[in-house]
Amino acid sequence: MRPLTFSKMDFSQSNLFGYIEDLQELTIIERPVRRSLKTPEEIERLTVDEELSDIERAVYLLSSGQDIQGTSVVANLPVLMRQNPAETLRRVLPKIREVLHVAGVEMQLTAAVSFLTVLQEESVSIHTYSHSFLHIILQNLEHRDAGVSNAWLETLLAVIEALPKETVRHEILNPLVSKAQLAQTLQSRLVSCKIMGKVANKFEAHIIKREVLPLVKSLCQDVEYEVRTCMCRQLEHIARGIGTELTKTVVLPELVELARDEGSSVRLAAFETLVNLLDMFDADDRSQTVLPLVKSFCEKSFKADESILVSLSFHLGKLCNGLYGIFTPEQHLRFLEFYKKLSTLGLQQENGHNDNQLQLQTLEQEKKYISVRKNCAYNFPAMIVFVDPKNFHLELYSIFFCLCHDPEVPVRYTMAISFFEVAKLLNSDVYTIHKELVTLLQDESLEVLDALVGHLPEILELMANRGENNGSESKLLSIPDLIPALTTAEQRAATSLKWRTHEKLLQKYACLPHIISSDQIYYRFLHRMLTIILTNNVLPVQKAAARTLCIYLRYNRKQEQRHEVIQKLIEQLGQGKSYWNRLRFLDTCEFIMELFSKSFFCKYFFLPVLELTHDPVANVRMKLCYLLPKVKSTLKIPTDKHLLQQLELCIRKLLCQEKDKDVLTIVKRTVLELDRMEISVDAFQKRFYENDLLDQEKERQEHLLLEMEQLEKEKQQTEGRSTNINDKMFEKKRRDSKASSVLAKSINLSVPGSSSGTSAGKEEKKSKLVRSQSFSTQALHPKYSNIDKCPNKSSATGYTSSVSGMGKSCMLSFSAKILCLSCNSLFQMIHSGLILLAVVGMLPSFLVLLLATYLTQLTKRTMEIRRVSPEG
Repeated sequence: MRPLTFSKMDFSQSNLFGYIEDLQELTIIERPVRRSLKTPEEIERLTVDEELSDIERAVYLLSSGQDIQGTSVVANLPVLMRQNPAETLRRVLPKIREVLHVAGVEMQLTAAVSFLTVLQEESVSIHTYSHSFLHIILQNLEHRDAGVSNAWLETLLAVIEALPKETVRHEILNPLVSKAQLAQTLQSRLVSCKIMGKVANKFEAHIIKREVLPLVKSLCQDVEYEVRTCMCRQLEHIARGIGTELTKTVVLPELVELARDEGSSVRLAAFETLVNLLDMFDADDRSQTVLPLVKSFCEKSFKADESILVSLSFHLGKLCNGLYGIFTPEQHLRFLEFYKKLSTLGLQQENGHNDNQLQLQTLEQEKKYISVRKNCAYNFPAMIVFVDPKNFHLELYSIFFCLCHDPEVPVRYTMAISFFEVAKLLNSDVYTIHKELVTLLQDESLEVLDALVGHLPEILELMANRGENNGSESKLLSIPDLIPALTTAEQRAATSLKWRTHEKLLQKYACLPHIISSDQIYYRFLHRMLTIILTNNVLPVQKAAARTLCIYLRYNRKQEQRHEVIQKLIEQLGQGKSYWNRLRFLDTCEFIMELFSKSFFCKYFFLPVLELTHDPVANVRMKLCYLLPKVKSTLKIPTDKHLLQQLELCIRKLLCQEKDKDVLTIVKRTVLELDRMEISVDAFQKRFYENDLLDQEKERQEHLLLEMEQLEKEKQQTEGRSTNINDKMFEKKRRDSKASSVLAKSINLSVPGSSSGTSAGKEEKKSKLVRSQSFSTQALHPKYSNIDKCPNKSSATGYTSSVSGMGKSCMLSFSAKILCLSCNSLFQMIHSGLILLAVVGMLPSFLVLLLATYLTQLTKRTMEIRRVSPEG
């Protein structure tokens, strides 16, 4: 078989005209094409005289127009009511009532919305509204279409709240008796149920008891389960309206009966209503009536009635805390175990069973089990309250771990949303869930990350503060895991297409200066923010990164690092090759003016900003012109007089040399605005008082950072010197201790014993020598300050008063050594205290240096005394 050969198409000019000629030779079958969407007859029917007023046009369209025109008039009804309410009520509204009898679904839905809008805007009084609109609403309430009927019902329920009691009673409540009868349609009885739930809060308890409760009991016993379900859900509103006494005698028995109904939806509605009304039942009702029903629901949920399982898991937290006071320890444990079982429902248990041994689950069951576990995640904060936060690690941590590692995204998403609530409840024990925070930050789903980021600053602050309260060791262990997780989360958001999540994450990362150290931010986050500004293509993300970078720069504690970042901002953004980067430089300068003091901006960024007046791109010059008023507001006279001159010079050049019309227009407008501005002076002015105070506080904080950096450097230098001095002192103390022991032995030999001395005197003499040796290895205590009195004491205890010259000199040199050592220790303690005061800020640095120099001279002097004292 010969291979197929494909010849290249020649698109030269000659061949191209040849192709066109071939196409022209083709015979194209002509088909009739409709040139317009409407025929002339249809256009004529849709045409309306332009001289008609809005009211006349509305009446004409409702009378002889098409359905779409009538629908537009009904949709425009709120506007007509605002412009001319009297004529609208007199001429337009009657036409709308006539049209609605035969109108389609679209016009009916539009009318329901328009009527509700008129009520909300209060275009007419409530009396006029009830007289003109209420009857139309009630007429269309029982429309054959369920959607239309529900729309009019929602409008009526909103109207009931605004209507006076008498109107509701005569126009709505009285006709309700006949509408709720069994002979009426199903839709009519369902509407009656919802209306009764709404009017229950409108009247006193005795009126509801006499006129509403008989209807309620009748509808609770209706033959249709839809009616019983609907009425059961309205019992909560009715109970709130009649009070606790009638609720106990009337509503609770109905709920108990409905909870045993044959219809699963009725039982579900009864259960949810019971949970919502727990606060209205006393302890006896809870223990004798509600608790047995709840236990029955829990037992049947796994066996015969799984339809209630999802609702039970959703209300379990509220249920457990509502019945907390009546639980026995066994019941408390049983409900806790039930919650644990629901939290892992549908997950494969690691109990040795393989896939073949597990029962196959249908897709519907899997969805139900996922909903159950999601509800358990939603109720997790409530269960912490139920077991007490102190017992969290013992009782609930394993479930917390499982829910945070659940294979389904909705479950982890719910845990991420409730993570902040869990952290607040744990309080000082929040460090125990640090690993789960790292896990959620590294989650593969960006939805989970987005849910967690919402309260990330508060969570990290709780982690940092509580970690300090529980010991610095736990915080130090948590930080190395946390920082990589934060960087990984940002990188994953950056590589995704969900730029809003990335923007939100960068905004929340602005809290990190309050959480981790300045060096960690500098090496792990700050340069990343600069990279995002330079490389990312999404403007909101770039602006978020720029603002966060400025905050990092604001709290950076090393001047070298600050200068490096400022230099990079000017070189890579302000002087960058891409005009897009230069635009971002102006955005960054705007953030700097917001976060830093005026003097800081003028020192580092004022002139680089003015250099952009010569930018070759018109958009950059245009953005600069918009920024110039803010730039001028940073100046202070007379300190920044030279900068003001530079600003005026740049503006004059723009006026004279600018060729772009749009930029020139903005320059002229900016010049007028700059002329109206008043520059603040160094001294405070009344009109700028608040702004000046704020700027002064920013400037004070910036100077404080510089002082702290200087003190830290001095502290490090002083600690280095003190370490060397301590090493030398330790070596000298070691040599002196050896010398003192030798001197003590020489003293013992040179002092003669008394002729009348006893054995007790000798023992006391030995104890004196041992005590004297111990002086040489201890710091001088205040009670030993009068050490020169020791010879007198020795004479009184059996020593002879005649001591040889050698003994005296040895004793004096020994005392001098002890005194020198004590002085050295005292000077060292004072020196350390001065350093501490300097770091705290209680002493200025120059005073500390002066006192340190003086103490050093005293230390040298004592050392000289030590060298002289052994020689006498």
